[in-house]
Amino acid sequence: MLRLALPVVIEQLMIMMVTWTDHYLTAQYLETPHLAAINLMAYVLWVLPSIFAAIGVGATALVSRFFGAGEYEKAKFVTNQAITIALMLLTVITTVAWMYPRELIDIMQLPPAATDAGAQYFKIIIPVFPFAIMHMIGNACLRGAGDIMSGFITMAIVNVINVGCSLGLVTGWGPFPEMGWEGIAIGTAIGYAIGGSIIMAYLIRGRFHLKLHFSKMKPNLKMISRILKIGIPGGIDMLMVVSFQMWFLSIVNSMGNIAAAAHGTAIRIEALAYLPGHAFGMAATTMVGQFLGAGIPARASKSTWLACLWGGSVMTLAGLIFFFSADSITNIFAGEKTAEAVGLAAPLIRIVSVSMPSLAIVIIMTGALRGAGDTIFPLIFSFIGLLFIRIPLAYYLCWDQISIPFTDIVITGRNMGVEGAWYAMVTDIVLRSFLILGRFQHGGWKHIKV
Repeated sequence: MLRLALPVVIEQLMIMMVTWTDHYLTAQYLETPHLAAINLMAYVLWVLPSIFAAIGVGATALVSRFFGAGEYEKAKFVTNQAITIALMLLTVITTVAWMYPRELIDIMQLPPAATDAGAQYFKIIIPVFPFAIMHMIGNACLRGAGDIMSGFITMAIVNVINVGCSLGLVTGWGPFPEMGWEGIAIGTAIGYAIGGSIIMAYLIRGRFHLKLHFSKMKPNLKMISRILKIGIPGGIDMLMVVSFQMWFLSIVNSMGNIAAAAHGTAIRIEALAYLPGHAFGMAATTMVGQFLGAGIPARASKSTWLACLWGGSVMTLAGLIFFFSADSITNIFAGEKTAEAVGLAAPLIRIVSVSMPSLAIVIIMTGALRGAGDTIFPLIFSFIGLLFIRIPLAYYLCWDQISIPFTDIVITGRNMGVEGAWYAMVTDIVLRSFLILGRFQHGGWKHIKV
């Protein structure tokens, strides 16, 4: 478990350092509309890859199951077919994003200055988006095979180049031209291009019995259907989570640039706490798939509990640090023109700190269920928590009045502002942790055919 999880912790930390660097540079050298825009772009660059999550979830589950059974040729075939599906879908998604960049940003209801900045950033990123997806899908297959180091090495390289380019292009440091806001987008684009190229180079050369062959990339409907049968519910789950998060973000954005910037700053900081959860969730995905493939369900169950113990302990400790040191942590991001927005982030991370044990269960046990190919129940639980708890509760707690569409009914809200949104988020997380825990304890995931 530790062999699988620890490199992922470091890899995810490096990914986070890239986003933190972008956020820090924006807060220090630019203005509040740019800070609101960089937060929005973090969500946009989460939404678009989530469209491809069905491929990654299905590929990881099948590769890990085949590896557990020692069927390496089948695992190789899954990898080739997963890349093929991704390339076909990329053609459509990239074209739509290139044709309607401004319209996609307008949906999020930011004030005009922040919307303009977001659209400018997005147009720079779109051409290299295929590299990001190849990185994502290729890495998903390698993780299923138990190869964590490829992603780790790739992100180490990407992190150094991305941070260096963004810093240089924003400030005009060294040989770089001073490009301000555009420089942050260009630095991110360079990182995407390098990361995708490295992962594809690994697969072309061959790693852990996985290798790309043109002969195996010809679409095979039977294998594609197997990948998507498992992956579509998991992909819909991830896409739905992100889509509802965007809806949730639009509620926050409707309260202005300062609320949007405070929310985004708190999200960046919170990400440090749930990073171990994602790492141990990925480890649980691989271990559960491989142990079920080897016919040892008891070890699949034990490995999940072990991952929850380790990941949950680290997340709980991070929550305690957040609760008692919120002001000191948020002050790191405070710039001369963004101090007010950043200062509002401290109460938000105190609110979310109490939900860390529940969030660990949601992340890690969902990863375990996906490794088993049990993707339907996490989808149902996400739908319940987001649609019936988080979103309506956020409206009620954030706003002073809520008008019910197509009626004359007006409900008096609590008018708590952005803090109300975070209370709604915590309530959703706690509810879903009980649902996920109940499904895992039921044990039906041990008998799913993939």
